[in-house]
Amino acid sequence: MKVKDILSQDTVSVSFEVFPPKKIESFDSVKSATEAIAQLHPDFMSVTYGAAGTTAGFTIEIAENLQNAYGVTVLPHFTCVSAKQDTVEEMIKKLEEDHIENIMVLRGDIPKDGKREHDFEHASDLIRFIKERTDLCIGGACYPEGHVESTNKAKDIYYLKEKVDAGCDFLTTQMFFDNNILYNFLYRIREADIHVPVIAGIMPITTARQLERSVSLSGTNVPERFRAIVDHFGTNPNAMKQAGIIYASEQIIDLIANGITHIHVYTMNKPDVAEGILRNLSEIIK
Repeated sequence: MKVKDILSQDTVSVSFEVFPPKKIESFDSVKSATEAIAQLHPDFMSVTYGAAGTTAGFTIEIAENLQNAYGVTVLPHFTCVSAKQDTVEEMIKKLEEDHIENIMVLRGDIPKDGKREHDFEHASDLIRFIKERTDLCIGGACYPEGHVESTNKAKDIYYLKEKVDAGCDFLTTQMFFDNNILYNFLYRIREADIHVPVIAGIMPITTARQLERSVSLSGTNVPERFRAIVDHFGTNPNAMKQAGIIYASEQIIDLIANGITHIHVYTMNKPDVAEGILRNLSEIIK
């Protein structure tokens, strides 16, 4: 099933993101975690792509298993960092052979040494290339607080419009911890004539270290209310996990109450976190 068809339904959708292993030695444990999340029956699951394509094969393998063994609609990621046309064409062929109908297209992180051989400078270039050759449903990323490399939010939305015009069917947001940031962002992109569905990306923070890493990578604003939670419970692993699940659940409840019906949870391959959120929403998304 295509993700855009799921998003067109007049119901709340909850999807989960998982990531493939970095090394073959951990493949079985990661595969088991993704399978446990699949058994929670999400509306779809996305599978991330390693830096510079380092786990490319694992991405498709995990996605194929989730779809074929568990009947879950899958959304494998693909980045244009270091991507060549022949590599993309091989990937497209593989997706078609596996009957996978969706793809998430991202620029990806530039290698630390800055060196890369590539045919696609921006995600919009890769989106256009795929759209001209396939009937894949294409997702893209958006940044409610602006991309960390953008000079300002207006320019960020300008490039987002290019991405949508190139053929992006829907967008998934970067994590955010203050829902008002998303509501303001949605107003601004509608004013910019961007009307594709937007999925709200929610990251349950279950350890203090996870918060530090997430903020350093994304520049996401952390409300004082949430900082107080981390400061108080961060040294107690079980309490911090419970508090993080509750905070994410409250975010989602507020989003749904304000008409945001599509939620994507960055699970970090933690089935218990995904299950905890669904348990808190059981009657709300029934």
